[in-house]
Amino acid sequence: QVQLVDSGGGLVQAGGSLRLSCAASGGTFRNYAMGWFRQAPGKERESVARITRSGGNTFYADSVKGRFTISRDNAKNSVYLQMNNLEPEDTAVYYCAAGSSPYIGRPSAYDYWGQGTQVTVSS
Repeated sequence: QVQLVDSGGGLVQAGGSLRLSCAASGGTFRNYAMGWFRQAPGKERESVARITRSGGNTFYADSVKGRFTISRDNAKNSVYLQMNNLEPEDTAVYYCAAGSSPYIGRPSAYDYWGQGTQVTVSS
């Protein structure tokens, strides 16, 4: 069983940056693909970025390509999401998740979830 704790959200103006962190415990972190998802009010949860077990491959939603970067540090059991040039449309609760495959963007493919961290971007 893997426990995930998200952090790093906050209020930022459009064009600003935030770095989200997710700390894992209770399992073998390097055995899991990791992802960041987000859910805005009234919308379905969507994949933002995913990363393979080794960190060698990453996948991004079209809406965040070139602005967001996912990374992981297996020695620290952590995954990160660097978000630059934020837009009001990025406002959502962001969740990290652990699963078996980074190639699937459906939330149902991920087994373990953090509690979420709120990101609010003002215009």
